[in-house]
Amino acid sequence: MKDSEIFIVGAKGQLGLALQAQYPGAQSADIDELDITDKKSVENFDWSGIKIILNAAAYTNVDGAETEGRGAAWAVNAVAVANLVAVAAQYDATIVHISTDYVFDGTQESHTEDEGFAPLSVYGASKAAGDIAVSLAPKFYILRTSWVIGEGKNFVRVMLDLGKRGISPSVVDDQIGRLTFTSQLVAAIDFLLTKNPSYGTYNISNEGDSVSWADIADMIFKEAGLENTVSHVTTKKYYEGKEGIAPRPLKSTLDLSKIKALGFTPNHWRDDLSSYIKKEQS
Repeated sequence: MKDSEIFIVGAKGQLGLALQAQYPGAQSADIDELDITDKKSVENFDWSGIKIILNAAAYTNVDGAETEGRGAAWAVNAVAVANLVAVAAQYDATIVHISTDYVFDGTQESHTEDEGFAPLSVYGASKAAGDIAVSLAPKFYILRTSWVIGEGKNFVRVMLDLGKRGISPSVVDDQIGRLTFTSQLVAAIDFLLTKNPSYGTYNISNEGDSVSWADIADMIFKEAGLENTVSHVTTKKYYEGKEGIAPRPLKSTLDLSKIKALGFTPNHWRDDLSSYIKKEQS
């Protein structure tokens, strides 16, 4: 596998930046060259020599998707994915696609790859539709992940910023899961592309105990040496009186048995979080 045979879609996002670091010789294109939501744009693009399409593009504004962003969510998370699947099939390329715990309703303690879709939100429904489209490709890997942290606006950076400004936030304590650092996501993608196991869906997050966002905020402040306190509140209380809020799955822990059985060993999220905070403070 040569970097030049890889095409990264969504190269400027959190995951896209990490993929560019992993595959510095990979190809990508800005929207003026390739609009993945436009079928003709995708069909007319020069895909010759591309053997792997890494789709890191997504509309991720969960609340926005409930209102003014509904069309954009479906365009990017479903229609665009179908466009890429058609091209992958035409050029005999492998498509790698990123899914989310939001395709589930969060009632199971731990989600396996074969759990049926039951999205609670427009965002979740649009992502589930994208998963279905990818599953029709001749060669595909879907990596289902949760709570992604990388080089962009994310929960850890928001908490560190609040901490530096002396703000003690209220954070939900009934949404339970694990962080996934983009470094782990990229490592899992590279592992699958190198090992070439059976095509299909693979869960990937960091390893470790399942905790709430409030627990993670507590650890962030402690690790960063900040004296801020965290008010633990329920999701219902946190969003009380707010309009246009998408329902969230309360249980987001992904079962990692399938990818671990192949020999992939994820880092503990607490170790990666500690390293991430040290890097942010350096």
